[in-house]
Amino acid sequence: MRPELKRTVSTDQAPKGRGPFPQAVIVGPLVFVSGQGPLSPVTNQPIDAGFVAQVEQTFANAQAILRAAGLGLEHIVKVTVYLTDLANIPEFNRIYERLVPSPLPARTLVQAGLRGIDVEIDLIAADPQRLGAISLA
Repeated sequence: MRPELKRTVSTDQAPKGRGPFPQAVIVGPLVFVSGQGPLSPVTNQPIDAGFVAQVEQTFANAQAILRAAGLGLEHIVKVTVYLTDLANIPEFNRIYERLVPSPLPARTLVQAGLRGIDVEIDLIAADPQRLGAISLA
């Protein structure tokens, strides 16, 4: 892929992450948000709170990155959710339905061995203004 076709997104309103990867990558009309967890944008460390607060912080981080790309949670088309404990699925679903606008995006949910956090998400969003530039023929 030509480098000019791919650009990264960076905002100080979300944590920088803990590895050599950008907060998000934009390719055409798609925004690929790297895995986000309940990290403080200020300290880049996990927040010291329960499951509900962790999920809310995780979505706040993703939303800040989407906002930096000119989008919002309503533009999400695919979410992958990682939970340390599948017993938290009902609570996660309640929060998810409150935070993510309908129509809900496609979603995958898996159990994962996360270190020091209970939830992580990565997602793909689509910019409706740039979708028209794609030819599917």
